Order: sequence, then structure tokens, then C-alpha cells
Amino acid sequence: MAEKGTISIHTENIFPVIKKFLYSDNEIFLRELVSNAVDASQKIKRLSSLGQFGGEVGDLTVDVKFDEAAKTITISDNGLGMTADEIKKYINQIAFSGATEFMEKFKEANDANEIIGRFGLGFYSAFMVADRVEIQSLSYQEGAEPAHWTCDGSTSYEISEGTRTQRGTDVILHVNADSEEFLNKSRLEEILNKYAKFLPVPVRFGTKSTSEPDGEDEEGKPKYKTVEVDNFINNTNPAWTKSPSELTDEDYLAFYRELYPYAMDEPLFWIHLNVDYPFNLTGILYFPKIKNDLEIQRNKIKLYSRQVFITDEVKDIVPEFLMLLHGVIDSPDIPLNVSRSFLQADGNVKKINTYITKKVADKLQEIYKSDRKGFEEKWNDIGLFIKYGMLSDDKFAEKANEFCLLKNTDGEHYTIKEYYEKVKDIQVDKDGNIVYLYTHDTAQQDGFISGAKAKGYDVLVLDGPLDTHITSYLEQKGGEKVKLKRVDADVAEKLIEKDEQIEAVLTEEESKQATELFEKAITRTDMKVEVAALSAGDLPVSVTIDEFMRRMKDMAKTGGGGMGFYGELPDQYKVTVNGNHPLVKRILESSEEEGARLAKQAFDLALLSRGLLTGAELTSFVKRSVEMI
Repeated sequence: MAEKGTISIHTENIFPVIKKFLYSDNEIFLRELVSNAVDASQKIKRLSSLGQFGGEVGDLTVDVKFDEAAKTITISDNGLGMTADEIKKYINQIAFSGATEFMEKFKEANDANEIIGRFGLGFYSAFMVADRVEIQSLSYQEGAEPAHWTCDGSTSYEISEGTRTQRGTDVILHVNADSEEFLNKSRLEEILNKYAKFLPVPVRFGTKSTSEPDGEDEEGKPKYKTVEVDNFINNTNPAWTKSPSELTDEDYLAFYRELYPYAMDEPLFWIHLNVDYPFNLTGILYFPKIKNDLEIQRNKIKLYSRQVFITDEVKDIVPEFLMLLHGVIDSPDIPLNVSRSFLQADGNVKKINTYITKKVADKLQEIYKSDRKGFEEKWNDIGLFIKYGMLSDDKFAEKANEFCLLKNTDGEHYTIKEYYEKVKDIQVDKDGNIVYLYTHDTAQQDGFISGAKAKGYDVLVLDGPLDTHITSYLEQKGGEKVKLKRVDADVAEKLIEKDEQIEAVLTEEESKQATELFEKAITRTDMKVEVAALSAGDLPVSVTIDEFMRRMKDMAKTGGGGMGFYGELPDQYKVTVNGNHPLVKRILESSEEEGARLAKQAFDLALLSRGLLTGAELTSFVKRSVEMI
């Protein structure tokens, strides 16, 4: 039996296309061929369970071997096997798919889970790394003859009698000169660990050395010996394929460590995804401790299709904010292009996206309701993630409004609604706005915080990388007439302006004189002086920065759309001189030289409290302070 022929394809130059354009990365030839071997192994098991195959199923392990001297890589399975006619059909006629026909034939079995993909184009990825490919195969069908197929990457092939004596298929790649990197144990093992780590059929890659107990030495201490054992690549039954009821917390944590062996922290909690309508999806998503660096966390979710690794670029399936999670999503319903590497946005993907968002929001709400105290303790680790979700996904925000927490300087946590109720009667200004005060740095702004609290006001801590945007969110959606002001936006008396005014001690002429005196003492173009009637107990001089301008500049720094102009503007500070403070009266009554010195000292103290006094000005202040003691 020997036959030569031409492969039936739609275009003569398909092989150059396969080699250069069809697949984005040539290492995936191994994924495709091992997946096909697993597919064939699952098919024979399925036929046996349906009564279509009466023989012994036997060991279905898939073997990957290489021979550096002969420059070959061989993928062997004990699966379905193929006759010469089937090889001609499945291998030579690319338009047909083994998996498709298999499903057509056995669709009454109502089970598509074993069918990984096409035994068509995927097979031809072999030609990305090989200049000749051989198949040795023996079909499971009674009386079948072994068949041998060979092709050199042109459209010509040859079929002859094969040498295989056991059911199954060997695919032998004669590796080309450009691809000899794959004739290396470490390189092949790296690819197998990446793509085949959780395949549902055992995959063996040679042997590995391990140590086992070997009695005791003369001192009675245990001895060990090194032995060679089969090197199995994969865990065939990973946690996400099991029912949540079968798994303990330790099982979930062990699987996390299997996925991320170098992770420093354990995850906070996890969600087990399991849905079969209107699409198929399983998986486990873990909530890691979110650090303040958003970028470093991304691309930790791995996408699988029936336990075959596809990609960790999941941005088309998973909403942007959920990219901060870790874990696995497995779905045969996620459409993949021919390289299986780039996702196409279609209806199913959008449904999956919505489903995952809802599951995550439901899980967070469940934890919040069942263990409020525990939720508050985790807030520092999950708050950034929740805020990111609220800012980027309206559906998530609707639910998150119920469990997003605001923390004040006393370490107390409130939901958005609870906080509104807390301050709505006290922190209301003359125009009826409810003013939330906040700090972005409790240590640096301690003086301002103390001043606000002395007035009976509460101060929130908003010190995260997204809190510039959260201030705007709270103003839009945090409650009726809510305004936010950073605690250093003005002196305490003016942060929340009331109708009642404090009576001024200074005359109009004295106020003008004090303004001129401080303007001379300060000599800085970025500082604007104003004299105000404040409580005598307030500081004599305060340096503040306008809320609107500072917020625009902050948003420009974090990439806020259209705010770039503000980022270029210099900082503008307001110097508020408390005309009712005894020191100001003393300055006005002093000699010109002494008055200037006291004004400068009071101003420098205000700068020092803001962390704005540095360099020569700080040195000068210290020297002056020593002289004044």
C-alpha cells in the first residue's frame, strides 16, 4: 500500500501563511499537537462509555519525546487512531474537522466537554517548526491496518503501510534548522508546563530524578536514594473542574499556590464560578491583597478552553477592574481566532463579562453582610479594587454603593449612606451643601485635622491612588448636595462657611496694614495674603491651597481627561492671617523691624506645619528661632 497525492486545500500557499501569520507564537505547535492527542484519548474513552468500542481502553497517557541527534519531536497517544482513509480525510482535507464529525456522529450523547478543537489547522502548526512531518497511526476499528503519512510542507503527501502495532497515533516532527531551540529538554518542559499543566489526560515528558527513603545509616538517621520516575506534567483534575462542595479552604489555597508558586501572600477570599446556561463557564477567581501599584497586579488571570491554556490576556472577557484578580477562567464558549490567542468580542463574551461582574459584586456583598467586622479589617486590601470597579463599571457601582466603605481619621468605617447620615446635620454650609472633609496625609495635615475636629467636624481619610477620582464620584453619587473639601483647602472656620460671622478685632485700616506687613515679610509670588476674622484660639497664620485648583492638578497627574492644562500651572497658596489672634495685634504695635521679624516667624511656622519649609529658608528659620528663645 503506497499512495501519493495532493492535499486538498483552498489555496496553494497556505503553508507559508501557517508558518508566518496564522499563529502568533511558534511554541504553540506543541499545545496544538498535545491537545489533539488528548482529544483522541478522550474520544476512545467516550466511545467505550457509549458502547461503541468494546476493547480495553487501557493506559491513555500522552507521551512527548525528543531526540536531539535525530532532530525529532514525537507526540504519542493511545487514543482513537486513524485509518489511511481517515488520515486522508482529516489531515489532507483541511476544511473538515475531526472534532466536528465526531460531534455530528455522537451528538445524541449530549456531551461536548471532551472535544478540545479541530484536528485540522491546529495539526498544521507543526510545519512552523518542522520541514517534514510523519504520522504513524492504528485505528481502534476492528481489522484496521496501520497507516503512515508523510509530508514535507508542500501540498504533496505520501501514504503507505504503517508500523504501529498498538491503537493510537504518533506525530513525528523533523525539526527545521531555524527551530532547533525546541530540541531542548528545558524549553519543551517550559512549554508543556505553560499549556498542558491542567490537561484532562496524563501527559508524560520523560523521567525526572527524585529521592525516596532508603533505610537508616549507622547512626540510625534516615537515608535517601535518588531514583528516576515518570515525569508527569499535569494535574488532570484541577480545583476548578470540581464542585465547590468537594473542596475545602485548604484545597482552594493549595490550588492558588499551584497557580502562583512565587506569590508572597495568600489570597483574601475567592469565588468559584460554575454556569452552564446561557454559556459554559467554570473557574476560580482569587482576591489578592491589592497593593497601591495597580499595574503590577494585572494579567494574573489565566484563560483555558477545556483545560487547555490559551492566554493570560483576558481584557476582552474580564472587565477592566477585575484584571486585578488572580485565578482561572475556563470556557469552551469563548470565541477564539485560529491562533486561539486573540479574543473576539461577541455576544457570549459580553454575557460572560456581565456574569463575572455580578458574581464578584454578589460575593463582596455576601461577605460584607455576613461579617461586617472582617470586611472592615480587609478594607485596606480590597478598597482599591472596589473603588476601581465603581469608577469603571456602572453595574458594579450600583451594588458596591452598599458595601463601599469610607474610613475617618478615628479608624471608623461607614458605608456611603451611613456617612451621609452621620454628617448631614453638622457639616452643612450656608447654601445647604453637605461638606465632607478629608485628608490625603494624616501626618502632614494633622494641624488642619485637629482644627476641623475642634469645630466638631469629622474628617475622612482618602489617601489611595484613585481617591482623587472618588472625591468626584461621591459628589455626583454620594448623596444630595454633597461637596468634598480637603482639610487643608482653607482655615477651619472657612472650610464649611456658615451664616454667622465672627466679629473682627482689627479695624479696616489695621487689616490693610497687617496685609501689607505680611506681604513684605513673605516676598513669594505664589502666596496670596488675606486677613480674616477667625477665633482667637485658631493659628495666627495658615497656608492653604484652593480645593478646585488642587483637585484639577491632582487629576492631571493621574491622567484625568482634559486636565493636562492644570498640571502645567504653578501651585497657588493662600496665606490667611488671623486678625483676631493676639500675635497679630502685637506685630502691628511693634517696631517695623521687630514686626517684620515676628511676621516672618509666624509665616515660616505655617509653612513648616505644611512641610513647605526647606533648604535655606529652613536654615534661616532655625537660626532665627534660636535667637528668639
